[in-house]
Amino acid sequence: MMNRRFAFDTAKLIVATVIGLVVVFPLYYIFAGAFYKIGEFTAYPPTLFPDSFQLGNFIRALRDTLLIRFMGNSLLVASVGSVLRMTIAVLCAFPMAFLRFKGKNLLFFLVLGTMMLPSDALIIENYLTISRLGLVDTYFAIISIYLLAPVQMFMLRQAFKTIPQTYREAAAIDGCGDFRFLTLIVLPMAKPIVLTLTLQSFVTIWNTYLWPLLVTNDPAMRTVQVGITMLGFAESLDYGPTFAAIALILLPSLSIFLIFRKKIVEGIAAGAIVG
Repeated sequence: MMNRRFAFDTAKLIVATVIGLVVVFPLYYIFAGAFYKIGEFTAYPPTLFPDSFQLGNFIRALRDTLLIRFMGNSLLVASVGSVLRMTIAVLCAFPMAFLRFKGKNLLFFLVLGTMMLPSDALIIENYLTISRLGLVDTYFAIISIYLLAPVQMFMLRQAFKTIPQTYREAAAIDGCGDFRFLTLIVLPMAKPIVLTLTLQSFVTIWNTYLWPLLVTNDPAMRTVQVGITMLGFAESLDYGPTFAAIALILLPSLSIFLIFRKKIVEGIAAGAIVG
């Protein structure tokens, strides 16, 4: 029995290690490629370690494009968009979880029904709306389609429903209104899942490509995912600046994961329990 248990644990460790290497290797190659010279990309057999760690590719990426401006645009859009998105989701989830009003269930299912609509099916209509309003080449145009998030609203509603109604009744007896009850009691109790959904929204908006490409014509308004395409050319094998730019773009997402990894795990666990 002990030998069988040891063999099973060893097999799990090997499988987990292999999967981990498969997941981590692309990230490693991106950061390694940021230091490659042009000849190292075409070397045979392929090399996994750069000959030197010079910053020439990073300097070229910053010099040849408006990468700093692109990153600033993405940081602004992702930060403001995720905060507004979560604010709207919280304000929608709270009445669905705690208040009683006619048609609440019907409204809730209508909101959930929008999850079945693929975003790509609405992208043309959304663009025409933004164009008619004269909002092309504005930050609001980039943020607009991310403000309403039924998935976030659903997850928050499920999390809020785990909080007993007696808490709200006790708070009302003490003179605490619904808004104070939400901010002082509900949100702190649901902090892990709120933080996880906020970070997920930030990363989603940061990495978006198609919508910012459609609603921005001015190069100065481009986000990083759109602006990085200015570094790539089909006839060139010099991928160093592109890899350097990708490495810089990945840093915010990786930093968020490393800093908040424990909170993210707590939020995922809370979401699993809620679900």
